[in-house]
Amino acid sequence: MPSSRPLRADARRNREALLAAARDAFLGGDTDTHVEAIARRAGVAVGTLYRHFETREALIEEVYRKEVDELCTAPAQLLEQHDPHEALRRFLLLLVDHAAVGKGMAVALESIMATSSPLFDNARTRMANALTLLLDAGAKAGTIRDDVTGPTLLRALGGICAMHATEGWQDEARQITTVLYDGLRFGAPRTA
Repeated sequence: MPSSRPLRADARRNREALLAAARDAFLGGDTDTHVEAIARRAGVAVGTLYRHFETREALIEEVYRKEVDELCTAPAQLLEQHDPHEALRRFLLLLVDHAAVGKGMAVALESIMATSSPLFDNARTRMANALTLLLDAGAKAGTIRDDVTGPTLLRALGGICAMHATEGWQDEARQITTVLYDGLRFGAPRTA
């Protein structure tokens, strides 16, 4: 089991290289890639991979967790840089992009779905909380209606992002998300 001690700089670089190599393999459609190939892509020995991740599933789980971590830090940064309604719009589009990552990793993630991992429940909760933060900021500014919750909006986006991954699906999902965003602005005090 990996230690909870801080990693040495070289160990941290190896771990990040492994995560990047795995992410690239999974997103590139190489969902059946073996740990040996991931280690080779990262430029490390397979033993190094197993020092960081006990199983292939643990590696997949960490790749997905890192994607969710990056996604869920975005709202605070977006609110610092944009008005609340624009921050929400940008985050909604990031969620569509995140769904594309999930679709790219779908086969690899199936092995996690078969376990009792709390990964997906935690991810949904964090995404709903991120949406709540943005919705609350928009409602307070008067540019987003105040009768939609983060979990409800996430459920709506889930329907959009569950579209069959045909050619051009992501562009269509982004277009539908823009229509949803327009609906969130309709009825807001300043935009009614």
